[in-house]
Amino acid sequence: MRDRPFALVAERRARPCLHAVNAAAERAGLTPGMALADACAILPSLTVLPASPRDDGEALSRLAGWCGRYSPWTSACEARGELPDGEEPSLSLEGAGGGGLWLDATGCAHLFGGEEAMLADIAGRIARGGYAIRAAMAGTPGCAWGVARFAPGPESRFVVPPGRAQDALAPLPVAALRLSAATVAGLRGLGVRRVADLMALPPAPLAARFGPAVRARLDAALGMTAEPISPTLPEAPPMARLAFAEPVGRIEDIAAALERLLETLCRGLETAGRGARRLVLLLYRPDGTATRLAVGTARPNRDPGHLARLFAGHLDTIDVGFGIEEAVLAAPVTDPLGATQKALSRPARKTGPDPLALGGLIDRLGNRLGAANVLYPVFVESHLPERAAGFAPVPDRAPAPQETGFPPSGPRPIRLLRPPEPVEAVADSDRGPPRLFRWRRVLHRVARAEGPERVAPEWWRTPHDADRPAGAGTRDYYRVENTDGRRFWLYREETAAGAAWYLHGLFG
Repeated sequence: MRDRPFALVAERRARPCLHAVNAAAERAGLTPGMALADACAILPSLTVLPASPRDDGEALSRLAGWCGRYSPWTSACEARGELPDGEEPSLSLEGAGGGGLWLDATGCAHLFGGEEAMLADIAGRIARGGYAIRAAMAGTPGCAWGVARFAPGPESRFVVPPGRAQDALAPLPVAALRLSAATVAGLRGLGVRRVADLMALPPAPLAARFGPAVRARLDAALGMTAEPISPTLPEAPPMARLAFAEPVGRIEDIAAALERLLETLCRGLETAGRGARRLVLLLYRPDGTATRLAVGTARPNRDPGHLARLFAGHLDTIDVGFGIEEAVLAAPVTDPLGATQKALSRPARKTGPDPLALGGLIDRLGNRLGAANVLYPVFVESHLPERAAGFAPVPDRAPAPQETGFPPSGPRPIRLLRPPEPVEAVADSDRGPPRLFRWRRVLHRVARAEGPERVAPEWWRTPHDADRPAGAGTRDYYRVENTDGRRFWLYREETAAGAAWYLHGLFG
């Protein structure tokens, strides 16, 4: 949709309005804040989708974290659209266009070859990620914000030299000072359209008419007043630490230390209402090296006993070297986990499977055999036998019992061949069961046969679908028994090339 008019829509004042537009829609005259009905009247071919400010904020936060490679002082500013009348945007709000990122590059530019090279590297990497970007570097946040959004010309990167903020801001519209829409409209009514016109006005009448915010914005952009940026600090994972008076080398001592660390960590997780999904144990040696153990859980967990059992099978693999002098246990991945209701009395009988016990079993198997090797059965609403059931890796949550949506119309074999194996068969007629067939070079004579059971292909799947079976023609299934008493499940498939026989399963 990059080359077609496209817009995101959000409800504002009880009516749908444009939340954001792409370049093609902007060239057609559409702007954020415009009513959807007016936009469709101007551009009937406009493509619209609902806006998701929460997802936009999460994407900006991820980009801000990625920009930590350039500066430790980074922050995300979300796009909030048009502000209510009289409300002035703060540093963390946007007044024109999409969301942005703040980077305090003080003392960092020389690490990347200078300001021009640093800005080019930032803009180039973000652009290769699929984003349209305009970037500016200046001595103040206000100047960089205004130049990045309102500087004229085809350029998308701007560097304002030190002491040239006034020259860079003068030709820009007053909206470049992050003023509210009502204030911008009032200034335009007085003929103040550019920042240069605002600089020429005396401060006292301006404050009496529009309040102190206008002059404060101008002074902050020119560097006359300080305007600090609040960085988005990385959230440290829950962690517990234990230092030994003397290095320890016995596995029993390490296991005892691990139990203490788990109790401390789980108390903190309980207070935060979280459960661990992944735990990492770091054991530091006196020579500065460390050994690492990691375990995972299928669902959030903060039971110290259960988590200790997950580590127990790996403690024997630890190379203690000259001893362990410090142990650190961290939970880099956690999920919300509420309190569990405990029964006041022991139930008379079990009414169903215990999900906690199932989750514990999955955790033990996954950490011993590997998460990719722990599978559970899944059922699909399909009449084709090879698609109706299968196995899949255990998801993040413990799987619930699942029933198939399409119950089979007849008995199914215990063993299903994947894929079905072709056989040579002889039948009395084109629509009858086989009388004899050859499978794996062995000839079988049919003593009894039941069928046919017809299974038609799924018409909504094209031949290019990855999970569409080969051939995918109409099948007639037969349950046959040979003279030795062995039972087979065969089918004849009608295709454009003719009929072909396959063996699909073996009964007990």
